[in-house]
Amino acid sequence: MTRVYMNRWFSVAYHYINMIRNNPDGESFEFFGTHPDINHMSLLASDHIGTEPAVFGREYVDFCVDFCKSNQIDIFIPRLHMEEISRFVHLFDEIGTKVMVCRDIELLDSMIEKDKFYEALQGKDLVTIPDYRVVNTAEQFKQAYEELTAAGHKVCFKPTKSEGGMGFRIIDNERDPLRDLYGYVTLSTTFEQAYETLSLTEHFDTLMVMELLDGTEYSIDCVASAEGELITAIPRRKSTGRTYLLEDTPELLAIADRIATSLRIPYAFNIQVRYNNGIPKLLEINPRMSGGLYITCLSGVNMPYLAVQALQGKTIDPPDPKFGIQAGYVEQPLIMEMNRVE
Repeated sequence: MTRVYMNRWFSVAYHYINMIRNNPDGESFEFFGTHPDINHMSLLASDHIGTEPAVFGREYVDFCVDFCKSNQIDIFIPRLHMEEISRFVHLFDEIGTKVMVCRDIELLDSMIEKDKFYEALQGKDLVTIPDYRVVNTAEQFKQAYEELTAAGHKVCFKPTKSEGGMGFRIIDNERDPLRDLYGYVTLSTTFEQAYETLSLTEHFDTLMVMELLDGTEYSIDCVASAEGELITAIPRRKSTGRTYLLEDTPELLAIADRIATSLRIPYAFNIQVRYNNGIPKLLEINPRMSGGLYITCLSGVNMPYLAVQALQGKTIDPPDPKFGIQAGYVEQPLIMEMNRVE
């Protein structure tokens, strides 16, 4: 039986554990999970659970190494502190634990810090990069906003290092702040409000001020071998509301192929793009299983299990995903309804 450890993950780890466990080959797995919150949903599908200490850097890596050693872990699928784990991945090699992480430290660091990644992709002709500026003072923010609006762009901004939509804001000078008093969720602010707030400090954590991409958004979930050879890529369109459609889109599949061929990202990764004026432009690349990967698996492809097989060095035949699958949330968050769109 293969022992798998997942450290602090999102709630969707519940799905990924069950997908790996219910694999088509009948391979047996035993799951171990840790999280600061022992009642966190990500632990519900694990066979053994534990509480993570509030430590960082090398101390956190040492905790993970000790956990893997004491529990004879075969496979470690990290989410938290991937950069530090990758820097010290040799410590896991020494105890015989395979780690699902990108070992190219420079590449991994750049994917986690969005401005560095955009710089690294300049001139590679892999995918179109949005127009953007990097700022850490209020005056730089103002200059960036003026330059982007002069170029005809709507403008948004976000931290260079964040997950999901954390810190993302759209600059909308027509918004009605009274709506906030009635409980409306908003991701927008006026330029004056943002500038006034940022002016309260001499320097702030780096922000990317960029063109707002207001077209259709796609997540392209990918699995590659340890050497970065692309095994499969499945585009998932984010529709209005909480509905998703799995699409066979050649333009997006070509982007996934170019990125995989050039960057050689191993195992599971996710490419996020959004269209603007008919052009798909890069939002970010996540070097891990995405939060919506379980929706992509409605294609009939068990992506988490494929990634585990790739980590084990097994030969994998390219799967044949079913496209045209539409999925939407119903009231229970763990239940999906789906239908085939012909």
